[in-house]
Amino acid sequence: MHELGIATEIYRTCRRKMAGRPAGKLETVEVAIGQLAGIEPELLRYAWEAVVQGSPDQGAVLEIDWRPAWEVCGKCGSKPAPESRGWLQLCDQCGQMLHVKGGDELDLLRFTFVPDEEVIDDVHGPRSR
Repeated sequence: MHELGIATEIYRTCRRKMAGRPAGKLETVEVAIGQLAGIEPELLRYAWEAVVQGSPDQGAVLEIDWRPAWEVCGKCGSKPAPESRGWLQLCDQCGQMLHVKGGDELDLLRFTFVPDEEVIDDVHGPRSR
């Protein structure tokens, strides 16, 4: 399952991006996954949970922004629904070859983290200042 390697790299990337900031815990990680990227979203979520389990970021949520692919005719601009026809067909309107667009994304969009002070506040209640 290559999703484990992808989840591991997403985690490492987030941790590298957190370097130099106050210590904290990952809260959410949002990634864009394209329909044609060859990644199963549920397997990636499962792999993510395995990667963060036992780490300081255990419980961090992986959010997936699913990006569909579509076909478009370069000549007339028609955009047929691929689900009903399959892929790489000829345009119903003008007979020209359709081009596949999008759906190949694998991008880390954003992540949120809670600085350690706030993590402590969550456990022990608000601090008086």
